[in-house]
Amino acid sequence: MSDETLLFDRKLLRERRARFAHEIEAREFLLAHVAREIAERVELMLRPFPLALDLGAYHGLLGRSLAEIKSMRGVIYAESVFALAALCPGPSLVCDEDLLPLKDASLNLIVSGLALHRVNDLPGALIQIRRALKPDGLFIAALLGARALLELRQALLEAEAETEGGASPRVSPFADVRDYGALLQRAGFALPVADAETLTVVYPSPRELMREVRALGGGNVLLARSKSPLSRKTLARAEAIYRERHATADGRVSATFEIVYLSGWAPDPSQQKPLRPGSAAHRLAEALHTTEHSAGDKASFPSNRVSPKTTDTPPRDGGV
Repeated sequence: MSDETLLFDRKLLRERRARFAHEIEAREFLLAHVAREIAERVELMLRPFPLALDLGAYHGLLGRSLAEIKSMRGVIYAESVFALAALCPGPSLVCDEDLLPLKDASLNLIVSGLALHRVNDLPGALIQIRRALKPDGLFIAALLGARALLELRQALLEAEAETEGGASPRVSPFADVRDYGALLQRAGFALPVADAETLTVVYPSPRELMREVRALGGGNVLLARSKSPLSRKTLARAEAIYRERHATADGRVSATFEIVYLSGWAPDPSQQKPLRPGSAAHRLAEALHTTEHSAGDKASFPSNRVSPKTTDTPPRDGGV
């Protein structure tokens, strides 16, 4: 990729993640949540995965969750930061998440928890992941979605515009669930699925939320960022705006984390194939219990709609 198309300063990201590696175990709530979710999804497959890779492993929490599954026989940890790779409990390799030194068709399972939303070439990374999987191998990942940290992003932008007369991006943008799903298809995965959940997490203060984001490597590593740090005046105003709009009854503040889960399979002849157009045995109208109309007529459909899953996380002291 050319420098003009790069979004993140990956070198700065690695430096900051290394600096806060000693805090990761104390701030692993979100990592633990997605580790449980991904491990449950893998276990539901009811099939063995002899060799798995935890990509962007942090301190190996997701890989340890996988290792507890009876059908799992081995987990390798991949991390871009030496200090974090050293915390992983098993064999590990140090590499960037979008430049993978993996042999084609060498792994049965690749998982990733909250790491891939910060790569510069996500389509390229997904293609490399798909190639590293054996036929009918599985990929599951959790990434931050477009609605993650909206409150913090808006508070920082408004505070800086108010106190400095202008604003620069301070929180990284994240993709929409539909965009992530389209990238899975583009990368050549079979049976691609993308779904999202929204977590509401309570923090003692906006400053504690910022510390949490920083420890997880989610600070401002945009190449287009302002090189000047936030002034104390701007930071204080951002905290005030945050409290005005998102304070809880007990004086804490809430933050939204949208988590997008992606899954797809390396293509294999044994997998299900879409039916040939026109081969359906029953009409869609019968399944929907409605009336079929010809093109141009107004049709009526059931009003049932599926709403996004929302999980409220109870308040915790000292962070999430």
